[in-house]
Amino acid sequence: MAYLVQDITALSNETVSDVVASGLPEVGQALIEYSHLAQSIGDQATSQQTHRLSQLQSILDANNGWQLEQRVNSVMTRLELNGEARFAELSGGWRRRALLARALVCEPEVLLLDEPTNHLDIEAIEWLEQVLRDYSGALLFVSHDRSFVNRLATRVIELDRGKLFSTEGNYETYLTKKAQLLEAEAQQAALFDKKLAQEEVWIRKGIEARRTRNEGRVRALYALREQHRQRRERVGRIELELQEGTESGKLVCEAEQVSLSFGDRTLIRDFSMRIMRGDRIGIVGPNGAGKSTLIKLLLGELAPDSGTIKSGSKLEIAYFDQQRDQLKLDESVMDNVVDHGDFVTINGQPRHVTGYLRDFLFRPEQFKTPARALSGGERNRLLLARLFAKPANLLVMDEPTNDLDIDTLELLEEFVANFPGTLLLVSHDRTFLDNVVTELLVLNGSGRVQEFVGGYSDYAQFRERQLAVERATTQQKNSTPSTPMPAPVKKPAKLSYKDQRELELLPKKLETLESEQSTLQATISDPQFYARPQTDVQQALQRLNDLTQEIEQAYARWSELDAMSAGG
Repeated sequence: MAYLVQDITALSNETVSDVVASGLPEVGQALIEYSHLAQSIGDQATSQQTHRLSQLQSILDANNGWQLEQRVNSVMTRLELNGEARFAELSGGWRRRALLARALVCEPEVLLLDEPTNHLDIEAIEWLEQVLRDYSGALLFVSHDRSFVNRLATRVIELDRGKLFSTEGNYETYLTKKAQLLEAEAQQAALFDKKLAQEEVWIRKGIEARRTRNEGRVRALYALREQHRQRRERVGRIELELQEGTESGKLVCEAEQVSLSFGDRTLIRDFSMRIMRGDRIGIVGPNGAGKSTLIKLLLGELAPDSGTIKSGSKLEIAYFDQQRDQLKLDESVMDNVVDHGDFVTINGQPRHVTGYLRDFLFRPEQFKTPARALSGGERNRLLLARLFAKPANLLVMDEPTNDLDIDTLELLEEFVANFPGTLLLVSHDRTFLDNVVTELLVLNGSGRVQEFVGGYSDYAQFRERQLAVERATTQQKNSTPSTPMPAPVKKPAKLSYKDQRELELLPKKLETLESEQSTLQATISDPQFYARPQTDVQQALQRLNDLTQEIEQAYARWSELDAMSAGG
């Protein structure tokens, strides 16, 4: 069993290779120590160092250590990691990738992931999805990324009011079944409340009725009261209402030939665009590509190196920044929403700040709490409360979905979709983007900004078609001779009878292996599977792992023989 933790802020001065090797219990530490000791002693080894090196070599020899070292290198290659890099110097996304490699290197039968997509850009999330699709063990993960859950989950388990609910299928299936369950629950609760009300009326009848009442019925009423007391309603949802500003001018912002560099790196190059009132624009790209920088340029917080930026008239901006810099961490939750006084004005109506904060699910005991003491999700909600207490006709949001639970995220999504003004949104949440924007600005890290009409799914399909065309063009170029008269080449030897026979039998062999793999996967997916004896479970999991390797080897051999056959 391997576990990828949610919090990756703890820094280490180890190399990436050391971090990955530490995922191998016992042998991993021996590999790390052996590698460092062998590099450090050189030709001037002391007898103590030589003796320790000999000890470590014996440990590694006895525990298959050299094969495990190859596995460490293989996993790092597969995840495109530089083993010599310092873990502390990596970005958040690359640190998460290194920690995933540490989890995978021990080839776990069960992989546990806690919010694995946090702080990853879309490209990294899609890469992670592919890695986890290829993983043959059992996967249990916590995530608020709905697209990620939908693509990977075959069963969704929800923790709701202290109880677990399990739904076979992906996230879309879960949503359908959950809606049906809540509807049935509401009907049942209504019937229960009706019966309780009738019994309460009966118990309060006059003296004559009380003399003749059924004591069993009285006890049943007490039981109903207790059931009602214990019945836990669904956790509240935040109430979002933005104070609408006056309508902005028709032109919100215009950029002409804008460029910006930091040092020798160009983040924005020759960018021109006109943003009009009511536009709903998403900004996507890898971490570090310049998405937040582009936002700050458009808002006038940064001056371009060249080009001009013109802002429209009557702009009232609500800006949700990724770093939450607008929060005053040493001040209370209340003071972060109102600078002075106890009331906020929402659409012309005064509201007491405590009632307003309750709409954002803050408890009374938190009102005087310093913002520094809040969790990441609570800080996000506080920033939303602070922003929405001010009038706005331009909503600018830089990664607003980080640390939000799915209920709050969906409510924010509904609110943003209905916002009547202009929207600029930076997000790595593909579902959120699909549901609220109509146009994308795509940054690829080279400084160029590509405009695309549509949501993220539309862009992903467009990108796939582009890549397919590029692959076909490259393949065609490689297969087309550069000169009309190719030089004669020596024909490779034809397949031997044994190789020809092997090539003919491989499709049948693959069909048998894949059929067994499919049957075994169905068996392992059965919830009752892990109730079997431990030896049976281990044998089945080992067989599934062996089958995966055999199928890969068979396909590789088929490709090799097929190429030889074509050449002959």
